[in-house]
Amino acid sequence: MKTFDRLTELQSLVGAPLGTSEWVLVEQVRIDRFAAATDDHQWIHTDAERAAAGPFGATIAHGFLTLSLLPAFFQTAFAVADTRMGINYGLNRVRFTAPVPVGSRLRAHLRLLAYEPIAGGAQLTVEATVEREGADKPVCVAESLTRRYL
Repeated sequence: MKTFDRLTELQSLVGAPLGTSEWVLVEQVRIDRFAAATDDHQWIHTDAERAAAGPFGATIAHGFLTLSLLPAFFQTAFAVADTRMGINYGLNRVRFTAPVPVGSRLRAHLRLLAYEPIAGGAQLTVEATVEREGADKPVCVAESLTRRYL
């Protein structure tokens, strides 16, 4: 994990990588809990037998489950020592570019796209490219807006 002493250090890093997260394992129990929390019980996510005969050969994670892992990816990729809190502010763009089969390990590569000073801190636009271990293409690419406060 990269640690920055001051939030203002990031201002000069626009266009540069901020860090790479730790791996996160996407097991069926996580997929099932996400389905229960969101009421999205589509068989490609929750019915292993039917999904085995389906287009992906196994159950796959919800795209929004992958997206919901962004805070975990951010937490293990980089830290800013002088900030007291951060909040999700939104997303500019999200694409789910490949499926996430059950049992996959995911991690994110984070790159700073923009730094905007705001009252009490800064708004960061960060490109998160989520990769699946062993895959040739990312499973998700998202522009995440976060606000960090001093």
